[in-house]
Amino acid sequence: MSSETMLSSTTAESKGIVIIGAGLAGWHVIDAIRAKDKEVAITLITTDSGDRYHKPMLTMAISQNKQASDLVRATGAAAAEAAQVTLIANTQVTDIDAAAQTVQLISALRSDPVYTNYATISYDKLVLAMGAHPIFPPSLPEDLVWHVNHIERFGQLQEKLAAGSQHVAIVGAGMVGTEIAEDLLKAGHEVTLIDLNDAPLSQMLPPKATARIAAAVKSQGINFLGGYLVTDVVRISEGNEEESTIGKLQVSYEPFASNAQPTESKQSGVLIVDHVIASTGLTVDSTLPSAAGVDFNRRTGIEVDAPTLRTTTDNIYAIGDCMSINGVACRYVAPLRAQAATIADDVLGLEHSGYEHKPPMIRLKNKAISVMVTGVTQAAGNWQVATETDDELVMNLLDDSGEVSATVTIKAPPMASA
Repeated sequence: MSSETMLSSTTAESKGIVIIGAGLAGWHVIDAIRAKDKEVAITLITTDSGDRYHKPMLTMAISQNKQASDLVRATGAAAAEAAQVTLIANTQVTDIDAAAQTVQLISALRSDPVYTNYATISYDKLVLAMGAHPIFPPSLPEDLVWHVNHIERFGQLQEKLAAGSQHVAIVGAGMVGTEIAEDLLKAGHEVTLIDLNDAPLSQMLPPKATARIAAAVKSQGINFLGGYLVTDVVRISEGNEEESTIGKLQVSYEPFASNAQPTESKQSGVLIVDHVIASTGLTVDSTLPSAAGVDFNRRTGIEVDAPTLRTTTDNIYAIGDCMSINGVACRYVAPLRAQAATIADDVLGLEHSGYEHKPPMIRLKNKAISVMVTGVTQAAGNWQVATETDDELVMNLLDDSGEVSATVTIKAPPMASA
């Protein structure tokens, strides 16, 4: 079995198990299948090289001066050879014919349509592990704004930042944006963190909790602009601007109006920065789910049957960032091994007890403050304080029956509480 295949204009025979996506989810499925069956044919299709790396490391690697190559645990070719997998790299899946059980491929490296290679391959079982993509609001043009959701883009940004201390604006103060902000600050860069809400993590935690996070972020020296909407990002090229700003980015922002956030005390403004990073959420591309005929929501992902991780289309499974269970997106790393083990058993026809989804414990990786969350959280709801001191805050989210459905624990680090 070959470890890497060049795309050719042919239709291949059945490929057994075909996996689309070579991120953590896709490779976990391969590991789980190979633990049970060393012989079954597996084909892995990916738009990149398929290298194995741990994506959560991207939000803390800049301050550690790690290059993209430092994060790669194994190249895609080497990993595929070790697992006896047929790797079709740098290739995009353009269509899925669920009735014929085939997928249509096209080279992702094509420079001219005349020389484009196409292929169609068959599958017995298909696993969708293609992940999710960053959301770029209209005010954040993709050609000017970075994201840190893939090792290739991370590597390109890291090269730019290696030139010395620079000013970086991060739009979106969720977990990823808040972690990147601290990482960049530790690397010696000036950081401005901008969010629609008055505090970081406001989409998932109550104001009493997020206020502590905001205070910790600001205490580090991060400029936090809470309650603001970025309206425009443009490259400064000419005009009456100072020569030192030519080539930099101008970020315009204005107060974000909501019922809970009066804007009278806030003023519109402009930032001149070297780079802008978008951390404004994820979406799942609709092309393949629509082609496969699976139940799907762009925001939460492909709906699956929780015990088996089967989609609503026969012989097609989903896992990772592109998947949702009971309408809730599953975008954390911790459950992937259990999910992959379930898919492996199911596609191999082995008896299994079924996947039991449990929301993972979530930890914010910032050193300025310890934030740990269990359960499924939401900012709104019946949050009750369990413990409140200067150094610690514990709050529980109660459901309609008064049972604890989520808990957040926030602690000041030892140095901060001294």
